[in-house]
Amino acid sequence: MIRSDFNVMEDVMSRLLVTDELWQLFEPLIPKHPYTPGIGKPRVDDRVCLTGILFVLKTGIPWEDFPQEMGCCGMTLWNRFDEWSKSGVWQKLHETLLAELRKAGVLDLSRVIVDSSSVRAVGGGEKKGPVPSTAAKTAQNITSWSTPAASRWRRSSPRPIVTT
Repeated sequence: MIRSDFNVMEDVMSRLLVTDELWQLFEPLIPKHPYTPGIGKPRVDDRVCLTGILFVLKTGIPWEDFPQEMGCCGMTLWNRFDEWSKSGVWQKLHETLLAELRKAGVLDLSRVIVDSSSVRAVGGGEKKGPVPSTAAKTAQNITSWSTPAASRWRRSSPRPIVTT
């Protein structure tokens, strides 16, 4: 009975975070990876991963703390997030969502502001010279002497006498 409660929670969560309309926009953008029987295990469903990624990003929990009851583990989510980032899925999704909003007439770009505190100034500004070193300077070592090595202690026995 507890297990069925988790399935209900997962279903409700997926409907809240990934609506059918969003999934219809997102699914064609995902690279396909067909499963080859006998090699590894089948991939976790992409919709489950999208739901998990959105859950982690929305709640701010660490990837490794993602509840496995929602269909996969946090490492799988991170790997899928990384894979989709490298293949440009997020950029394509962003562009697709913007196009849909423009088509619906709900995107007004006439009042857009770019804040310089959040936009990196690539190559901007005057180039400065090298920064002076703040490392400690070396000083003369007073614990070692430049004179030949000498013994502190007197010899306990007289030097041997050489006879020929």
